[in-house]
Amino acid sequence: MIAALVAAARRIRVASMHQDFANSRKASSMKLTVRRSNNRGHADHGWLSSRHTFSFAGYHDPAHMGFRSLRVINQDLVAPGGGFPTHPHHDMEIFSYVLAGSLEHRDSLGNGRQLKPGQIQLMSAGSGVTHSEFNPSRSEPLHFLQIWILPQERGLKPSYTEWHPDAARERESKVLVISPDGRQGSATIHQDADVYLLRLEKGQSVTHEVRATRGIWFQLIQGTAVVNGRELAAGDAVKTEDLGTLGVAAGAVVEGLLFDLA
Repeated sequence: MIAALVAAARRIRVASMHQDFANSRKASSMKLTVRRSNNRGHADHGWLSSRHTFSFAGYHDPAHMGFRSLRVINQDLVAPGGGFPTHPHHDMEIFSYVLAGSLEHRDSLGNGRQLKPGQIQLMSAGSGVTHSEFNPSRSEPLHFLQIWILPQERGLKPSYTEWHPDAARERESKVLVISPDGRQGSATIHQDADVYLLRLEKGQSVTHEVRATRGIWFQLIQGTAVVNGRELAAGDAVKTEDLGTLGVAAGAVVEGLLFDLA
């Protein structure tokens, strides 16, 4: 009886090894393009230090104009008391993800908010809106990501929405934070785009299925990770438009945003 159980367990292990090998082969065949952090554009205005993943303002790189509907990923460090004065936008979905410090937002829709680390605000500029964003602290810097996504339609009615962390879901490794239908408590965007927040402890991993006709952009904010065999450091990103399974394994505590785009 014992010998039969040992033999059965061995067969299960062997089958599992064969399946893992098959999965790794499938994952490795997915074409990935890495965007390294130190190759991003950089602007230093004294009160603002900004890293540009895509062409923005004075930084222009024809090879990096965006990805599908994703147009801007700026990693901004704002000095105490600094900020962006009131300025206009139109026909753009603009969201900010606070990493450290406090972000104060005011807009012509009547919103006046202070966002803390881990919180997201999303403003649909639509037919036109003005807003300002600044660091209200006199001593602490503000660190946040500002991201622009093109809307499905032009001339939409401007709107504002937020996403805040849910204490009941703190242990989840992949959480939907932005979607076109606001499901699972996510902020609502006027585009066929799902945005996930990935939070992994060292040694943890998570997968995401890349569906037909979709494109994936994964932006690593902090930590180190291996994505289908490609090593990423903080600030790096990876994209793919290949069907299959994208796997993210944490080499250190990981925080990142995964964009699933039409």
